[in-house]
Amino acid sequence: QVQLVESGGGLVQPGGSLRLSCAASGNIRSINAMGWYRQAPGKQRELVAAATSSSTNYADSVKGRFTISRDNAKNTVHLQMNSLKPEDTAVYYCNADVRGSPWGPLAKYWGQGTQVTVSS
Repeated sequence: QVQLVESGGGLVQPGGSLRLSCAASGNIRSINAMGWYRQAPGKQRELVAAATSSSTNYADSVKGRFTISRDNAKNTVHLQMNSLKPEDTAVYYCNADVRGSPWGPLAKYWGQGTQVTVSS
């Protein structure tokens, strides 16, 4: 089993910044992709940003404002969020595609979510 623990959410004024962190632990042989999704009330969960060992991918709505980074040695992923807008308000979920054994299948794991609220 794999656990993802998130931290760093909170309340921030428009234009402010927050940094989210997620640490993966447990039966981890390797991690393919790690990323962040978010879900606002009444909306579907959407991809915010994802990172593999060689590339990153961002939702159009956060390009230029958010930066994802990974520390492969520590199995952690971070999301630096700048110039936050009220529409960024959502629960943010960490996600990781984990392989538990050298030739085993990839399994997707989720964190418990952390609330980000952008409001004056």
